[in-house]
Amino acid sequence: MDISRAEQRILHLLAQGGRIELIREQKKLVELHCYSRDGWRYPGLDEQLFRKLKKKRAIASKGGQPYRITRRGLELVRSELDNR
Repeated sequence: MDISRAEQRILHLLAQGGRIELIREQKKLVELHCYSRDGWRYPGLDEQLFRKLKKKRAIASKGGQPYRITRRGLELVRSELDNR
């Protein structure tokens, strides 16, 4: 399955130890933040892209923790030199 360039960027970030945090108010999604493993915030994530990754089961959350990459996501992401 092919994934878009934007999805590829997010999955690379997550594969290197990043996370996606959601901010909700009254069970409604208000904001999405994608952080690298160094704590830098990546601005290229929006709700539509988040839903696409979740639908493809490339990301998941366990026990209320931030969203992380899954095994399926690791299979989808193409390897690069900086993604060892």
